Amino acid sequence: MNVHYPRLLETKPHFEILDGLRGIAALAIVIFHFMEWVYTDHGDNFIGHGFLAVDFFFCLSGFVTGYAYDDRIKQMGRRTFFISRLIRLHPLVILGAVLGLLAFVFDPFSSNVTHYSIGLIVLLFLSTLFMIPLPVMEERAFNLFGLNAPSWSLFWEYVANLFYAWFLCKLNRRWLTVLIVLAAVWLCTVSYRRGNLLGGWAGENFWDGCARISYSFSAGLLIFRAQWSIKNRLGFLGLTGLLLLAFLMPDVGEDWLAELLVVLLYFPLLVCLGVGTQSGKRLKKWCVLSGRISYPLYMTHYAVIWIFGNYYTRFHRGAETLFWIIPIAIFGLVAFAYLVMVAYDTPVRRYLTVLWKAKRSSQ
Repeated sequence: MNVHYPRLLETKPHFEILDGLRGIAALAIVIFHFMEWVYTDHGDNFIGHGFLAVDFFFCLSGFVTGYAYDDRIKQMGRRTFFISRLIRLHPLVILGAVLGLLAFVFDPFSSNVTHYSIGLIVLLFLSTLFMIPLPVMEERAFNLFGLNAPSWSLFWEYVANLFYAWFLCKLNRRWLTVLIVLAAVWLCTVSYRRGNLLGGWAGENFWDGCARISYSFSAGLLIFRAQWSIKNRLGFLGLTGLLLLAFLMPDVGEDWLAELLVVLLYFPLLVCLGVGTQSGKRLKKWCVLSGRISYPLYMTHYAVIWIFGNYYTRFHRGAETLFWIIPIAIFGLVAFAYLVMVAYDTPVRRYLTVLWKAKRSSQ
């Protein structure tokens, strides 16, 4: 497995396959969130393990962070690193909070907003805006961020980035391996105790999210630093099939163990395979687009999920209705994510980057 790619740091290639897989994982999350309303029994959900896409995100994030910053964080400094991460991540945190607020206030299928004071609604919005967990919405299962549930993983992403800048960037491979082993033990404990790895998004399972990112982020970072790669010809389509197997695997009765093996071994393996293969010319652009649209899709879809959930709970539509409602909604969310990427995320990040560089040059 330890196949060296010695020119990695010099050539700085772009890993289009990993970008493409990130998009597939984001789409899996969206489908999973729709389906968990329809199938309240986890075992009946055909994509019942779609939530593991978050662990795949965390592993990719560790790899990409090491790739992008290991060789320059000392020169750029922590302040510049933090600003660069805020520019990259926070515009969509803000948009997700705004969309979540609008969906909550104007949801045509729910009157829950009438149960909240204006002050509490403002507090919920500010907590989502500034990534301060506030699990107080009972009808939303006490999500850490009631107005935009997916922000829970961004919260832990920010924590991981802080930990990276202060500690992990200076950690050698030996001690990083020790940290990974300890994180794996913690993750095993969480998975066995809970019976699954679904936690991290609510007040009562808050620390489960820390266990999930502690292992996967560190594992991705180790993959980069060890320069692990598995040469193969699977390409984007082959690896997409392998990734989907993790999300579509059936309920085997020992989900805690199956999910644990996927996160501990299978996802790092897929990242190594992704590093060791190339996309064809025809698929390269699609991989890049898939990667670019993944974050907007992830951060903007949940407002619609709540509206759909309230609609489904209220009317209990049959399979023949859901057969066309859900695909149309998913297609609309993907199209909306593309518009967000083009009209908001990319230009805003470009503007903030220019502004930050100008400020630095004037100092």
